[in-house]
Amino acid sequence: MDKIAFDHTDEGSSLNCNEDKTENGSDSACPSSVRGKPKSGRIWKSQKLRFASIKKSVQCKKSSQQHAFREEIKHIKELSRSIKETRRRENDIKRLRREENKRRRIENERKSEIVQVIKNPAKLKRMRKKQLRMIERRDISKLNVV
Repeated sequence: MDKIAFDHTDEGSSLNCNEDKTENGSDSACPSSVRGKPKSGRIWKSQKLRFASIKKSVQCKKSSQQHAFREEIKHIKELSRSIKETRRRENDIKRLRREENKRRRIENERKSEIVQVIKNPAKLKRMRKKQLRMIERRDISKLNVV
């Protein structure tokens, strides 16, 4: 019997693109690089390219269009700059207000405290550790103590 050999490669597939070229020599039917199904099975993932390798489109705009485009970009940049500036100013105002409120709160706490001046240093020797921890040094000239 005659043995029949089958070629398992598909003649019209893009895998054999380099081997089979059309008679006129154009290779437009096959893509530049053929990628098969990923091993992970994640077919929705695209191949990552470096930013420099991405082909940029050739600009075919008229000079008036380019000028309008540049003006629009300048306007957008100026707008974003002004927004950033206002946001920075608002943050500075808020920060200054917080600092002022904190300073006033501490000042009010100091005013409202009941202060007892210790004139006898021997009393400090007799005090327990817990009481000594609560003692704070203050400038008496600022306090309104008689």
